[in-house]
Amino acid sequence: MALTGRAGLIAALGAVGVLFAPRPLYAVLGLLLLVGALVAVDLLFAGGVRPLRFRRAGERLVRLGEPVAVELVVENPGRRRVRGTLRDAWPPSAGAAPRHQRLDVPAGERRRLVTTLTPTRRGDREAVTVTVRSVGPLGVAARQGSHSVPWSVRVLPPFLSRKHLPAKLSKLRELEGQHPALVRGQGTEFDSLREYVVGDDVRSIDWRATARRADVVVRTWRPERDRRVLIVLDTGRTAAGRVGTSPLSRASGPGGAGWPRLDWSMDAALLLAALASRAGDRVDFLAHDRVVRAWMSGGSRTDSLSALVNVMAPIEAELVEADSASMVAAVLARARRRCLVVLLTDLNAAAMDEGLLPVLPQLAARHLVLVASVADPRVAEMAAGRGTAELVYDAAAAEHLRGERARLTARLRRHGCEVVDATPDDLAPALADAYLALKAAGRL
Repeated sequence: MALTGRAGLIAALGAVGVLFAPRPLYAVLGLLLLVGALVAVDLLFAGGVRPLRFRRAGERLVRLGEPVAVELVVENPGRRRVRGTLRDAWPPSAGAAPRHQRLDVPAGERRRLVTTLTPTRRGDREAVTVTVRSVGPLGVAARQGSHSVPWSVRVLPPFLSRKHLPAKLSKLRELEGQHPALVRGQGTEFDSLREYVVGDDVRSIDWRATARRADVVVRTWRPERDRRVLIVLDTGRTAAGRVGTSPLSRASGPGGAGWPRLDWSMDAALLLAALASRAGDRVDFLAHDRVVRAWMSGGSRTDSLSALVNVMAPIEAELVEADSASMVAAVLARARRRCLVVLLTDLNAAAMDEGLLPVLPQLAARHLVLVASVADPRVAEMAAGRGTAELVYDAAAAEHLRGERARLTARLRRHGCEVVDATPDDLAPALADAYLALKAAGRL
C-alpha cells in the first residue's frame, strides 16, 4: 500500500479544521475515520498489481555510450483497470530513462513500455525490479508491488580506435604489395617475379629466371600469413588507474573523468586484432592478474573480432598485484609454438622489478614479446611547469618518473622485447604500427 499526495493534502486541510473545531478530539477522530474510509475505498477498487504479467524484448548487446531500447510488455489478466505509475529499475550505470512511466492497462489488455538505456560502464547490466503502483479511483491510496522481470544487456567496449583502421589497412596493403601505385613490400614468403627496374635491390634478382627469360627479373615477397598473435591483458591493480580524458565525455563537455588503463588497453587490443585478422594472422586473447580471467582462442577472420569484443565486455580490473610468473606459465601452456605475444600492462618500475622482469627471459626465449603501455599525459604537462616553486617540484617528480620509464624501456629491449609507450590517444595506432613494422621485417 502507498499513500498519494492527495491523502496528505486532505490530512493537512483536516488539521486546519481541527484547530477551529469546538471539540478537537472528536474532530481528530473524524478526520482519521474520513481518511481511513477514503483509503479503504481506493484499495478496494484499485486494480491488483500481483496478477500482472510481464514480458521483455529488445537488444541484449550495446556499445558503451550508445543508447539501446528495452521493451516491457505489461498484461493485465484481472477484472479491474490498473492505472498508476511503473518504475523499471536498473543499476545507475545502466543510465535508464525515464525513471517513472504512466501506466493504464484495462482489464484483459496489455501495454508496451520502452526504457532507454545509455550505459556508462562496460559489462553486464541486469534489470533489478519492476515496481507498479496502482492508484484507486479517488487518488488517495494505491496498491504497490514489485516483480522480478529478468533481462541482461551486455555493454561492449566502444572500439573508438576503429577510426584508425582504414589507414592501417592501407599500410598493410602497401606492405603486401596490393596497392597498384606502390612497389611490393619485403617479407619472408615468395610472391611472384617481375622485371627489374632501377632502384631494386640487386640481391632480389632471380638469376635462373633471368637466364630463362633473357631479361633481368627480380623476386617479390610478401609478409608471412597464418601467424599467431597472442594478446595478453594485465587486469591487475595498475590497470584500474584512470588516465587521459574519456572520449565518451568529450562530446558532453570538458572535465570528464579519464578512462581506466584497462579500457585504453582494450581499445588498442581491438585495433590490433582487427588488423591482424585482415593480415591473415590468428589472434588469441588472454586476460590475467593472479588467475586467468578470460581466454579466447582465435576463430575465423569474420567472427574473431566480435568474439573478442564480447569476451572483453565483462572484464574489470582487480585490485590485486598481478602474478607475472603465473601469467608467463599460462602463456607458455597455451602457446607452444613461437608467436607474437603482445603484453598490455603498465610500465611501473616497482611492479616490473618484482614481477615481470625476473620471468621475462623465460618468455622471450620462446616468443617474440611486444610490451605496450599507456603513458599518463599529465606527466608531460607537469614536466613543463615552471611558474611557481610548487610547479617546479611537480616538474622534477614528473621528470623522475619519465626517466624511470625510459630506463625500464631500455631494460626490456635488452631482453629482446619491443616496447610501445604512448599516451592514451596514441597507444592504439602506435601498437598497430609496431605490428606492421614487425610484419614488414619478417620477424613474425
